[in-house]
Amino acid sequence: MSVDQYVYFALSSHVTSAAEMTEVLGLEPDETAVRGSRISEPKAIPVLHRWKIVCREPGLSVDEQIARILERLTPHIDAIAALARRLDAEDTQGPSAVLEVVRYFNDEPVRQEHHLGDAPTEAPKLFGWHLGRDVLDFLHLTGAVLDVDEYDLAQDYADDGSAS
Repeated sequence: MSVDQYVYFALSSHVTSAAEMTEVLGLEPDETAVRGSRISEPKAIPVLHRWKIVCREPGLSVDEQIARILERLTPHIDAIAALARRLDAEDTQGPSAVLEVVRYFNDEPVRQEHHLGDAPTEAPKLFGWHLGRDVLDFLHLTGAVLDVDEYDLAQDYADDGSAS
C-alpha cells in the first residue's frame, strides 16, 4: 500500500483577505484562496479567504512535513498568534488557524526512482506519525486546531468480483 500526503498550516477568514494576512504577517503564503472568487466548474467557490503554508514534498513522513512548515512559521509565531486571535474575534464560527494533514492511501505499488548505478533503496516509512512537544506548543500558542483527513483510494475487491 502506498501513501500520498501533504501538510499545511492555514489561516482563514470571512472578512480579512489573504493579502491583508500577508501584510500583517510579513510572510508570503504558498497558496491562497479568495472568498467568493470565480473559478470555473467543477471547482467549488471558496467560502473563506485562506492563507496557507504548504509542504507537499514526497517521501517525507508527516512529522518531517510538519517540521518543515514549523521551521518557516516559528520566527513569526507571535504575529501568527495575534492575527489568529483577531480572526477568531471577527468570526466566532470556528478557529481560524488549522494545521491540516491530508493523506491518500491506495493499493498501487510504492513508486521509487532509481538512477543507473544506484543501489535499490527502501521506500520511506510513511505510516504512523506523532506530534512532538514543539508542535503541540505551536498549536497552543497560535490557537490552531489539528485536522487530519485520510482517504482510502484502494480498490474495493467486492466491486471487481474477486471477493466471495
